[in-house]
Amino acid sequence: MKRTLKKSYGISFHCSRYLLALISGSLMFFQGSSQSAAGKLKVNWEAVKWVSKTTPTLQLVENPMVRPASPIHSQTFKALKDLGCDFVRYVPWFPYPKMAVAELKPPTSNQTFWDFTYLDSTMEAVMKATEGHSVVVNFSTTPAWMWKTDSPVIYPEDPYQPFWNYNQGAELVDTSGQQIADYYARVLSWYTKGGFTDELGRFHKSGHFYKILYWEVLNEPDLEHRISPQLYTKIYDAIVRELKKISPETKFIGLSLAMTSNPQYFEYFLNSGNHRFGIKPEGISYHHYSTPSWGDQDIAGYQYTFFEKADAFLDRVRYIENIRKRLAPHTFTTINEIGVILRPPTQIKPIEKDYWNVASTLYAYIFLELTKLGIDVAGESQLVGYPTQFPDVSMMNWETGNPNARYWVLSLLKNNFAPGDKLVQTAFEGPAPDGVIAQGFLTQKDKRILLINRRSVSMELQLPKEMEGGKISAVDVTTGDHSPSTFSLTDTKIKMQPYSVVVVQGK
Repeated sequence: MKRTLKKSYGISFHCSRYLLALISGSLMFFQGSSQSAAGKLKVNWEAVKWVSKTTPTLQLVENPMVRPASPIHSQTFKALKDLGCDFVRYVPWFPYPKMAVAELKPPTSNQTFWDFTYLDSTMEAVMKATEGHSVVVNFSTTPAWMWKTDSPVIYPEDPYQPFWNYNQGAELVDTSGQQIADYYARVLSWYTKGGFTDELGRFHKSGHFYKILYWEVLNEPDLEHRISPQLYTKIYDAIVRELKKISPETKFIGLSLAMTSNPQYFEYFLNSGNHRFGIKPEGISYHHYSTPSWGDQDIAGYQYTFFEKADAFLDRVRYIENIRKRLAPHTFTTINEIGVILRPPTQIKPIEKDYWNVASTLYAYIFLELTKLGIDVAGESQLVGYPTQFPDVSMMNWETGNPNARYWVLSLLKNNFAPGDKLVQTAFEGPAPDGVIAQGFLTQKDKRILLINRRSVSMELQLPKEMEGGKISAVDVTTGDHSPSTFSLTDTKIKMQPYSVVVVQGK
């Protein structure tokens, strides 16, 4: 999840602007150019290099802009529903304690303090919008009173006032982890069994009977409470043991690390000998955010820096995969926070218009490389951010409620590629155009090519002859907060706009 947090119109198109974008796109973008092609692409459709098992998806983090009173609430959840993604990750998170924690005060001898007022409304919206698809639920924030602190943690009474200091303490009050496990057992029962019995033996009725296929245990424990691999594994085992009693069919995902620089987390957690009898790691997760190399770096540098940092991350993924295959080959991997963080969430500065396209090409690039590495889930972060709450990770325009380029690239990838697709040998004749990535896919329907232009200049390409007459869909600097532009190929030459993600679909 974020290192910290995130952002009335319907998702309607303003026709004149949209038509202008289509017209300009058709003139500037595709139809064959008289200039010689900068890169001639060759695809050997018989030479299968990888078989995909990767699902593209996203996360939604609880914050005031996704609440029912938000001016973009309805557009947000319509956008989520329209995506139709599996493995959608939903995270109520600590900067808003009343929206993240169901028991903010410890029970007394005659009273408990369970309150799902704020948790229920967003959970209901998420489950409705993802009906028919799998959801990864992560009630990531543990009650602060379950940790040893110098004094009680005082949180704001205003549920919408952010409080970044809620996660205090590094040592559990109950060192066995049972107290935290019992808390999560009641939360899961509330949402899957219609209610739960509290610490004093009183039943609390919810009426919820959701089917939760995946549950992720805590979020970024390497940052939040600075939990060691040993303590995290102990907490994970205690929680999973109790939750399996309630929902045996639920799969559990562990680690959810912010950083990938400490291999001890993976070495320890993936070693079955470090777990209680009967508990095994079913899935693991970790995160990546590219960042500028210096505070005032601008978009001219992003096109290089973001991808250099992505490549460094991908090297760590390869290393982690070797650990996983050695210790727990049946454990699946979800990299469920992929994005860019430009600056701390409280540092408000204007975001350049084309930034959204740079960030969207980064996600497309990482998705492609994770597919080659056999990662199960590639989750873009996140559906709604806004000023003071990580605006740079938003997939929605928080002012209009329209999805931005990051959303539309995810939609483009999800609608064109799926597990089971075959990635085939793809290369340019001669030097590849600078910053252009190309990959041929044999899908269950036809031949497709994914193209990514990571640079700030247009690129002209010549496609294989067999793609002539096919269809092109593109998200680029001309499409803005609109769905991908689509065209038919009249020959094999195309001109890619700056910071573009393009899918060529064979006829």
